[in-house]
Amino acid sequence: MNAALSITETPDIDVDSREETSTESPWIVLVWNDPINLMSYVSFVFQKLFGYSKAEADRLMLDVHHKGRAVVSSGTREKAEMDVFRLHEHGLWATLQRDDR
Repeated sequence: MNAALSITETPDIDVDSREETSTESPWIVLVWNDPINLMSYVSFVFQKLFGYSKAEADRLMLDVHHKGRAVVSSGTREKAEMDVFRLHEHGLWATLQRDDR
């Protein structure tokens, strides 16, 4: 039995997995409440890293404080990983996950 493909044979291609990677959901970055950082500092970090206005940064900070978390950015996995890294550098507790919305 010859394992090589002849010119007329075509290999099976898993079309579903190829489509899944090209249409995968964006990733979100969550910042979690912690007992360490001041609310004013969290708001400052959101303004500095993501360019939020003071009002928007304060709203997100209050979500973190009252709800326990807030979504602060979204995008590709690589962007989300970088945003989490930058938040960690500033002492905030952050994680990433696929956006299931």
